[in-house]
Order: sequence, then C-alpha cells, then structure tokens
Amino acid sequence: MAAGKRWGGALALAWGLLFGLAGYAGTQLPDLTARGSQPGLTHPLENSGNCMGCHAGGTIEFHYPATSWKGSMMANAGRDPVFWAALDVANADGESIGVPGIGDWCLRCHVPEGWFAGRVSKTGDGGRVDGSNGCLLQGKHDDVPGFGNDYSGVGCHYCHRAEPNGPNGEPNYLESGDLWLDDVACANGGSGPCRGGPYDYDSEGTNPPPHPWKHSPHLSSSEMCGSCHNVTSPLNNGVPLRTLITPAGVDTGIAFPIERTYTEWLKSDYGTALFADGVESAPVQNQPGVVVKQQQTCQDCHMEIARSEDPEEQFLGCFFGPNRNGSLSVHNFSGANTWVPKILKGEFPALGYDEAFDQAILWSTALLTERTATLVTRGVRSGGGQTLEVEVEVTNLSGHKLPTGYSEGRRMWIELEVRDAGGALVYRNGSWDPASGELQRDAQTRVYEIKQGIWDAESGTCRITDAQGRASFHFALNNCVAKDNRIPPLGFTGGDDVEVAPVGATYAPVAPGSNRLRNVDVAQYSIPVAGTSGALTVTARLHFQASSKEYIEFLRNQAVERGFEGENQMCEGGPGRPFSVGPQGLTRGAYLYGLWSNPAYGKSPPVQMRSASAVVP
Repeated sequence: MAAGKRWGGALALAWGLLFGLAGYAGTQLPDLTARGSQPGLTHPLENSGNCMGCHAGGTIEFHYPATSWKGSMMANAGRDPVFWAALDVANADGESIGVPGIGDWCLRCHVPEGWFAGRVSKTGDGGRVDGSNGCLLQGKHDDVPGFGNDYSGVGCHYCHRAEPNGPNGEPNYLESGDLWLDDVACANGGSGPCRGGPYDYDSEGTNPPPHPWKHSPHLSSSEMCGSCHNVTSPLNNGVPLRTLITPAGVDTGIAFPIERTYTEWLKSDYGTALFADGVESAPVQNQPGVVVKQQQTCQDCHMEIARSEDPEEQFLGCFFGPNRNGSLSVHNFSGANTWVPKILKGEFPALGYDEAFDQAILWSTALLTERTATLVTRGVRSGGGQTLEVEVEVTNLSGHKLPTGYSEGRRMWIELEVRDAGGALVYRNGSWDPASGELQRDAQTRVYEIKQGIWDAESGTCRITDAQGRASFHFALNNCVAKDNRIPPLGFTGGDDVEVAPVGATYAPVAPGSNRLRNVDVAQYSIPVAGTSGALTVTARLHFQASSKEYIEFLRNQAVERGFEGENQMCEGGPGRPFSVGPQGLTRGAYLYGLWSNPAYGKSPPVQMRSASAVVP
C-alpha cells in the first residue's frame, strides 16, 4: 500500500486503509486544482514524441522547435531533482495542516500529460487516486518523449492547445497552471483539436501543415506564459490555503502570491499599451544586434529567432509553406537556470540530450551575461584618505523583477573587491566559496532576493528560520514576505500593490510624483583603507545563483527529520518500480544533496553576470 507508506503513525495507517492506489471513493478530499481544463479530456494530450518526426532536426540543428525544446527546463520539468525534493516537503506540509495531496497542485504544471491522464489525483471519470507524490506516473526520468512517459515535462500539445478562455467563455486565471485547453474537433484538417500557432496560412495563401491547425495570437502573448508563471497559494475547495499577511500584520484575505513573474511584467513598461501597440519603441533590443520586433512579450526575450545557414532547409518552410528563416521562434525557453541542465546531462545519459543540454546552458548564460543587467562602479576616498566610499549601480534590463520566479534559494548578489597599486587584496565582500558553497556576507553585502515565511503572531514578525535558527523554505505554507529587494523592471507601477511591492527596500520614482519606479539600485560601501597608498582599483561583480546552500540543506534536513522514505520504497508497486535511475533507494532530498555535493556539479555555482572596475587615485 504505497500511499499509506508516505505518512507516519496512526494517520498513515488510517489514510492507507481508506485510500489505496485504487482511489478515494466516497470521501470529500480537497480539490486544489478546480479551475481550468480537467482530466477526462475528449482528446487526450499527445506526447511530444509524436511531433518530433517533423519538428526535430539533427542533434545540433537547434532552430528546429523540438531540438531546442529538449534541453530546456520546460521539457525537463518532470525530471528536475530540485522539484522532486521540494514536492516531498510540500506534501508533508499539507498533511501537517490537514490538507493532503498538495502535490496535485505542483504536478499539474510539471507533468501535465500525467496529470490530465488522471495519474496524479483526479481521474477522468470523477474518481480520485493517490498520486500526489508522483508514484503513479508512467515512464521514468531518462525516458525520451513517447507513449507511456509522463516525465517529459511541458510538451507541445500543452502549449499549442492552450486557449485564452474556457469553452463557455470562462476566464483564463493566469496563475498556477489554471489554463484552458482546446478540446473540440478542429475545422482545419486532420482529426482532433487544433494546434494553435503564429501563422495564418489562409491569409498567407500558403499550404497548411498536415495536422489540424489554427492561427492563435494567444500563443504569442505574455498571457500564455502567465498561466504558469504566476503561482498562487492553492484554493482548497475555493478557499485559499494561505492568505497574504502584510509586514504590519494585516491579513489581506488575498491568496498568497508565491511567484509573480507575469504580474511584474504586466506592471512594467513592457506590459503597458505604450509598447504593446508597437508604435513606440521599447528601450531594449529583442536580441543582441538584431531587432526583429519591438520587445513586448515574454517570448521576445526567452525564445530566440530561427537562423539557419541554409535558408532553403526544408523545416524552415514547414515542408510545404514559405521559408520561415528569421520569423520562427526557437523553442529554447531560456531562463536563468544553468545548473540543473548540467545535472540532467550527467545523470540521465540515456536521454541522448547532451548537445541540447549544452546548448541550453549556453543560451541561459548568454541571457544572464548579455541581456539582463548593467553594472557601474564608482569610488572616492574620504576622511583624509582613510576611507573608500564606493557605489555600485545595477540596472535591471529584464521585463520583470531581477531575479524573478521561484523564490526558494534563488538569489543575485554583488561581489566587491579592492586592490592596491601592486595588486594586493585590500578588501573583499560577497565572495562565494566553491569548496563549501557558502556566500560570505555581512551588513554591507547586497543580496537581491525574496524571503517568504510564516507569520508569527506572538512576535509580530514574518518568520524565515526554524527553531534552530536555520533558513526555512516552506513553499506551500508561507503567508508573508520578510524581504523583497529584487530590482524592479523598467517603469514598474507595482510599488503600492501588496502582491508585488518591494519589502525592506525603497526604489525611487522615475520622476517626482510618478508611480513608475526606477529599475536601478545603488549599493553603497564604506571601506577602511588606512595605510594604503597610490591608486586603488575597485571591481564589482554581479552573480546569479539558482540554488543556495541553505536551500539544498533544508531539503535534505526535511527528508531526514520528517522520516521521508527512499523513492523506490515510497513508490513501491507503482508503474515501472523499482527505478534504476534517479534517487532509487535514497530520499529525494538526500539524492539532491548528493548531486549538489558532487564536484562534477559544483554546488550550484553562480554565474558571473557582469563586472565593472574603477580606479580611484
């Protein structure tokens, strides 16, 4: 009885006896994913392997959608070991407050094929199964997209069948994967629902693809991305599991905003009509040296434009239609994560995705180092030359807060270094130790991050540490924000919005009386330099890190201290078990900690985004 083994003590026995793998018949369980399309689709989601015959090229032909998609975190959302370790904590946290099955809410976005097929919580016939820990999913971590594999992340059909509204005009909620899928027969060719795309073959007068299709402006909109890139505390039968409590201790009644990347964009200049209509030029180029269209949407930054050395290559004409070289988006979906793709390449060689993972790392590195921020360093001696006063100015070039997205362990910081005329080190602040994975920090260190926590009514504070003083990351239970000094995007109007306003930091308006905030932070340092002579060289470096040591240790400690089982033991009797890949006999938290500790993966090494130096006479 795999379900019962996940829980401890009498509660485990009770739930296990009531709810075996066969289902939860006759019980009233929370429904945490009630909005948007549900399991039981008339036309099930097809796996992405069905699309690769036409939409994949060779291993290095990354202008093909499927070839570039393979290395992305979208394609590997169901393989990410950080996700699986966090899922166990979320499930345990839900059980601790009497809300079992929170994994249903998480897996909806990470394994949509398995979720819509009824292998997570809800089945297509209205029944319930106990797969919120992922143990009922088909396939395994190193299976390529194909029949019977749920681990292939966010696939082609999930996006290309997405609709802006439900079948009866229901709204698209733009959060937590609450999206609508086209589930009716398509009027244009073939059988099954339409595959939406950016081209209107009828108006072009060109040959359509050999599958059902329709022109879908929604697919090219930021609203499409907002469906998953706003994440909100789940609704328990319509009631928020956690509501936002302000730093003043006021319960707003608003479902806690866990991630708000889409809202951050919407409240920036990039999300306003000023730029959205294409009349005005947005201030940042779409891609280095190439202006394809004015930068407006998520896709403009996170999807390259197809460029082929052979303009006659068949794919760029979709076999039948016009040449698409220069007008088709590469499906790289580059973000800031350069660490997990390296792990996936090393741990799952059977995928055969080595080149795709390498390219994904290159794309993400280029995004971070070339298009995300600028850095300026200034310095002057004061106090009779005894003190060096330094300013480091960081400008956010992205269309959302910097950094954005997943709050747990993700951060950006400034490393500052001062050397004398002979090159000897005078001062260093914000250095990261590759041997220990620790960030050296003090009161002057500027770390850009959001710290979410649990409101402590007794002390009147947002608690972000446990009883032992260790950093705490309870994604599903958080209800307050202790710190959010992340740099706003250009023209940010969310300074008065409790869901996205800075906390513990102040950003000036672009002009007196304006509600648009500057996308610039100035970090100030006062450094004792008594005894030095000659010129001093001040160097600032801006770093981004996907997962901090504190977060990885938290996930490991949770697995140990709460008695989580090894994955194969927890999933005993599930499809394909026991696995010979992934955690196997280890807990997911222990497995992740082992990967983090492995010298091959470097303890989530930070990416140096920018550097800037100044010589102070």
